[in-house]
Amino acid sequence: MFSFFRRFFQSKIGLPIFLAFLGLMALAFVASDLGNTNFGGVTNTDRMAVVGGEAIPISDLTVSANNALAQVRQSNPTLTMSEFIAEGSLDEVVKQMIDRFAVGQYGKDYGLRAGENLVNSEILQIQAFQGLTGQFDQQAYLAAIGQRGLTDATFRRDLAIDLIEQQLLRSAVASPQLPEKVARQYAALVLEKRKGEIALIPSAAFAPAGNPSESQLTAWYSDNRAQFVRPERRTLRFAVFGTDTLKVNAAPTPAEIAERFKRDAAKYQATESRIVSSFVVPTEDAAKALTARIRAGASLEAVAREANFTASRSPARTREAMASATSFAFAQAAFKASEGGVVDPAQGTLGWYVARVDTIERAPARTLAQVTPELTEQLTTEKRAAAIADLTSEIEAEIDGGTALAEVAEAYGLKVETTPALLADGRAFGQPQVQIVPQLAPLLNTAFQMEESEPQLAQVEAEQFVIFEVARVDEARAAPLAEVRESAIAGWKRSQGAVLAKQAADRIMAKVRAGTPLAAAMAAENKPGFEREAINLERRELLASQRQRIAPPLVLLFSMAEGTVKSLEGPRGLGWYVVALEDISTLPLDQEPNLVAQTRQQLGTALSDEYRAQAAAAMRKSLGVTRNEPAIAAVRKRLSGEQ
Repeated sequence: MFSFFRRFFQSKIGLPIFLAFLGLMALAFVASDLGNTNFGGVTNTDRMAVVGGEAIPISDLTVSANNALAQVRQSNPTLTMSEFIAEGSLDEVVKQMIDRFAVGQYGKDYGLRAGENLVNSEILQIQAFQGLTGQFDQQAYLAAIGQRGLTDATFRRDLAIDLIEQQLLRSAVASPQLPEKVARQYAALVLEKRKGEIALIPSAAFAPAGNPSESQLTAWYSDNRAQFVRPERRTLRFAVFGTDTLKVNAAPTPAEIAERFKRDAAKYQATESRIVSSFVVPTEDAAKALTARIRAGASLEAVAREANFTASRSPARTREAMASATSFAFAQAAFKASEGGVVDPAQGTLGWYVARVDTIERAPARTLAQVTPELTEQLTTEKRAAAIADLTSEIEAEIDGGTALAEVAEAYGLKVETTPALLADGRAFGQPQVQIVPQLAPLLNTAFQMEESEPQLAQVEAEQFVIFEVARVDEARAAPLAEVRESAIAGWKRSQGAVLAKQAADRIMAKVRAGTPLAAAMAAENKPGFEREAINLERRELLASQRQRIAPPLVLLFSMAEGTVKSLEGPRGLGWYVVALEDISTLPLDQEPNLVAQTRQQLGTALSDEYRAQAAAAMRKSLGVTRNEPAIAAVRKRLSGEQ
């Protein structure tokens, strides 16, 4: 987009502030019954909050945060928990949890219930809990909720809260209508155009030339460890094998070939097929009359046209195939006629057939010797597939029985390989030039949920398999200072420069407010590296770029008053933005006749969410909510790796 925004877009911090999925996460995976945990010696740390007299266990927060992060990682696999928390997402998780408990408790206070049978009915309908037969599978159910740190009791509790919420709020927030006058105000915003300038005052321009002392660097690193958190890495051991790797004897014996020939003898008998041209008339008398004309020398096609019918030509069919496609009576008559002869009229489902046999195709019977090559290939394929299935079943049984991957590989002559430390998106940590074998790509999601040294067997292609296990897990945590010393020194310099950059930004803003052009105010600082971009942009152009996260300086530009200038801190000590808005103009709404209706439709969901949020806020107020901030802070520190 704009040149000095690129560094921002390339940052790993790309998590939207408003996480729509968190509502779903909270609905299904909010709780576990790991109670009575004590963090950091804080009293009453077994509860995160009390809502209307009901305590929310603090362990629920840990489970919910981990599940929310796992959900976000589906689109951003390398996102760390510290980055997730830094974006304010943990606060959103806390809010969602409290809102759900408030709605559930409020409903119970007014007599709403979700009985055991209703909860059971909902569980039975969840596809993730169904086995291979399509029916509810208890083991699949327990495994699915167990992966998210839940128990049967806590999952049922939260599902009951969800059902109460549906009873309480669904009708209240369903299909809200945004008033037209309000819609016109929002529609006009889309047509708004803003002209101004955005400047970047980089911290690097003011960074000190000398390095920090050891104590300065250590203190700064301690306060900024989250910037140096490495994402979780996993080292995998694996063995790839396929039908060409496993040694199996798939050659059929003469006896097996003879047995197959005997079983399928009907396929190798002599066959006769016929191609027929025909049309259908409604009565037997009409069929006889038209057949007589054809036998007298008229062509079938001409007779059909004169009678307002259309003749069609069939593919070559055996007697059985023709009977299935037409009728038994017609097939019998067609196979009595000679080639080029006219078929006696015969009745079908839709009427009476008038037909001519165009071609007779005869295939002689084939002997065992003639079909032996064909049967050999067929049986070889079948036997090889069966043998591979048996071998893979044996391998899987050994793995399930606790046999180590190395032992299995040795027993079956497989080559074991080890990957470098991998990120969740498949990149090798610190080795951008390394490419993993393609067979591992579809297994990464599973590998990042497995325990160490618990091998699994997976089929990755039609005839290719992989045995793999997690050899080592490197948890997401801040790197030791010694390993990132140069980066830490650069970060310290940026942080020192950021203080001076802020002062420079304040001076520039003061001059701009006094009437000095932004470019002149920047030039007066006499520092290298300053960047300035002229902006002349419609809001709808901004909205059209939402596939990427909109840069905060642009967000600020579109929220300021005309003729004002403001500053904004850049991410990760990049520097300070100075945003000056010169002019706001709006195109006439009458030029976009469909825009108001589109706005009403698009804001319907937002209005529904707003109603829900307002209802939840009222319920919180009615019930009373007490948050245990020390306990929440302790969880925040532990999840961030600060404890």
